Amino acid sequence: MAILSVGAETISLDGGRKARGNLTKARIRVVVAALFIVFAVVGGRLIQLGSTVTDSTIEGVARDVITASRPPILDRNGLEMAVDIRVPSLFAEPRRIIDVEEAVQKLRTVLPDLDEDWLRKRLTGDKGFVWVKRELTPAIEEKIFQLGIPGIEFVTESKRFYPSGKEASHILGAVNIDNQGTMGIEKHMDDDSLALLQSVGLARGADLAPVSLSVDLRVQHVMYEQLADALTRYKAIAAAGVMLDVRTGEVVALASLPDFDPNNPSTLFQDYNGVKNDRFNRITSGIYELGSTFKTITMAGALDSGKVKITDQFDARFGVRFGRFTIDDFHGKHRVLSVPEVYKYSSNIGTIKIMQTLGKDDFRAFIAKIGMDQPVPFELPEMRKPKVPAKFSEIVAATSSFGHGLSVSPLHMARAVAAFVNDGYMVPPTIYKRSEEEARKLYEPVISPETSAEIRYLMRLNALEGSGTRMNKLADGYRVGGKTGTAEKVVGKVYSSDKVFNVFASAFPLDNPRYAMVIVVDEPEAENAQSGTTAGWNAGEVTGRIVQRVAPMLGIAPDFSDMLDQNLVPSQLR
Repeated sequence: MAILSVGAETISLDGGRKARGNLTKARIRVVVAALFIVFAVVGGRLIQLGSTVTDSTIEGVARDVITASRPPILDRNGLEMAVDIRVPSLFAEPRRIIDVEEAVQKLRTVLPDLDEDWLRKRLTGDKGFVWVKRELTPAIEEKIFQLGIPGIEFVTESKRFYPSGKEASHILGAVNIDNQGTMGIEKHMDDDSLALLQSVGLARGADLAPVSLSVDLRVQHVMYEQLADALTRYKAIAAAGVMLDVRTGEVVALASLPDFDPNNPSTLFQDYNGVKNDRFNRITSGIYELGSTFKTITMAGALDSGKVKITDQFDARFGVRFGRFTIDDFHGKHRVLSVPEVYKYSSNIGTIKIMQTLGKDDFRAFIAKIGMDQPVPFELPEMRKPKVPAKFSEIVAATSSFGHGLSVSPLHMARAVAAFVNDGYMVPPTIYKRSEEEARKLYEPVISPETSAEIRYLMRLNALEGSGTRMNKLADGYRVGGKTGTAEKVVGKVYSSDKVFNVFASAFPLDNPRYAMVIVVDEPEAENAQSGTTAGWNAGEVTGRIVQRVAPMLGIAPDFSDMLDQNLVPSQLR
């Protein structure tokens, strides 16, 4: 230890060094503490600013959802039915806006449609995010950028675009402004799996695998065009149609008019050809009395039971009486009719007696067997349960045999007709692509192949000699068969003879069945003085026009012999 003596004082050199070291350490600690405080303040501010930038919601909607993509939807041939386009949307961060009044005036120079008071309220306050205007063009985005307003920003959203416009609106449905499905197959995709992908961020800005539907846009276009023509030609209030592949259950086309434009949701409640637009899908959501098309079901059940043979005859000379009511034929022959004659002349009397031979309870059981009393299993969410009495009284069974007193959807009828001509095998309909191999695993036999052959014969016979002749003339060569149905609509509590709901249920080509179709025309008027309002004049003609145009697209070669193919005639009748 070093000691220095100066006069009477003795100073320790080591002690001085220690004092100076302690002072230095104290100063360092003060500087560190000060720096810590400064960094804490800066960090806190950064955190505050960071939370503003990375807020996970905009007005309660997750940003991941807002910026999420939806997969392209394609038809069966790869044509685009729905695609995403990326669009800029304008939002504000009010707590960052320095001069609200200046921001309002500048924004209205580019967006003059914005209400000034609404915008001022929108930009005032301490909120993190508020929408100002969504789905803008890039040109508008650039102009707003040039304004240089602090707190005004853009987010890139996905906007759904439907290239075919209205033509497939009831198939595709629509999305809301947040690009979330609200109806149709768009909603089904969300309910199925897409919403999960969006919620975890996997659908944000990603190229999702396309979804392929069973729809053929070529056929869809023809059906839509002919239904639109029916609204004008027959002054009908509505028209709809569906076509199924009988072997796979695939929906090839489905349309319902009046309709809506999915690209412009604001048109949902505007007029279209003088008729109010709506979202109502008459094929899946509509349940109706389908009139004499139901006679095909009665025939199928009775023939398949073995209690009725196609060679049988029934007395149709007099109406069938129930209490004080008598059921007669519209254009009665009033004679004994064979089973084929009952069908081609659409005899209510003969059909009732065929049903009575089957038995009302067995008839009701057959209706359940083909699923007429339950909703059709189908992907579109717009479905409705049919109205079929749980038990049939004698009078209810009688009227039901020719399509009155019970209400089902056109899709129910299309599925049944498809099964009746497909050797009796019913397959659930689908809007997605399905191979024949996949479909066969779902086959459910509802009638025998022998009964199926008899139904094909009856349907073709009706096209050549019965109520389907006008349809057959228009679809000449394509071996179409089917059944008309003209049902009086209930107005108040009574049936009206002035307002009818018309149906044509068909299949083609019946020598090798591939497609089933149901066309409906609601409240048609006669086209001219020489025409009528029953189904053969409208729903039948629409069917013929569609088949004539789409059969070549579907690879069906014409045969202009226009005679009943003897291979269709049951051996008992040859």
